[in-house]
Amino acid sequence: MSETATMPALNGKLTRKGSLADFIWFRTGGPADWLARPDSAADLSRFLADLDPAIPVMPVGVGSNLIVRDGGVPGVVVRLPKAMGKVVIEGETRVRAGAAAMGISVASAARDAGIAGLEFLRGIPGTAGGAVRMNAGAYGREVADILIEASVILRDGTVETWPAKRFAFTYRHSALPKGAIVVEALFEGTPGDPTEIGAKMDRIADEREASQPLRSRTGGSTFKNPPGEKAWALVDKAGCRGLMIGDAQVSEKHTNFLLNTGEATSADIEALGEEVRRRVKADSGIDLEWEIQRVGRAE
Repeated sequence: MSETATMPALNGKLTRKGSLADFIWFRTGGPADWLARPDSAADLSRFLADLDPAIPVMPVGVGSNLIVRDGGVPGVVVRLPKAMGKVVIEGETRVRAGAAAMGISVASAARDAGIAGLEFLRGIPGTAGGAVRMNAGAYGREVADILIEASVILRDGTVETWPAKRFAFTYRHSALPKGAIVVEALFEGTPGDPTEIGAKMDRIADEREASQPLRSRTGGSTFKNPPGEKAWALVDKAGCRGLMIGDAQVSEKHTNFLLNTGEATSADIEALGEEVRRRVKADSGIDLEWEIQRVGRAE
């Protein structure tokens, strides 16, 4: 229905059968029925208010933690433009970031302003909006530790400001409802020395480079760490390092990363993940939970 539905006006760009594989990190998957690139929060709010409530809406940042299935995504995928990624320092310890801002941009602005505590965002390869939605974390910290509030546009176009507690953050999860889109976030750190903050960010960057397949077509951490365990160690112990289905492969460098080594389909990648889960269950009795979001229709 959504493929042929009449769409409301959008000041930004609205594309029927908009490609997602062009920017999703795995570079796989089918198109969105409609890909919306609003030019502002007000533009997005109006569009959602006028959009048939039956049509599903899904925000996507840079697709760094996403498998888009080969049949594409029903409804409307919203991708915020770079213009909605401005980062501004407020007072001595706060950073206000547009949802399209990359984690490294937020961390760098905080460093330059002498604000400590946001360094871990250097290790988050997605946007501020995505980080809030999934309570992204790394190196012992997570968004729940630094968020003051965030501006959210609900599926019906209503704009609300949510205090951090309303997100009810848990491990890699928030209470943000389906179709709601984070458009801005206010983070808080503590006063710090820019040189020391920069050195910590450099250590994070070096550690990621050494341990993760950053220059590959991947999707970030595949499985959540079970309580008291490390997902990568369970995958390795189950003998899955280097395991392949088609051109999809478990990374040799970091076994909690899946790779598209050539012409893998999203179905190959998802099947590989499920095979890893099966082998880990058989080996250790632990059910690994997907951390990567898997969306859309199977072909």
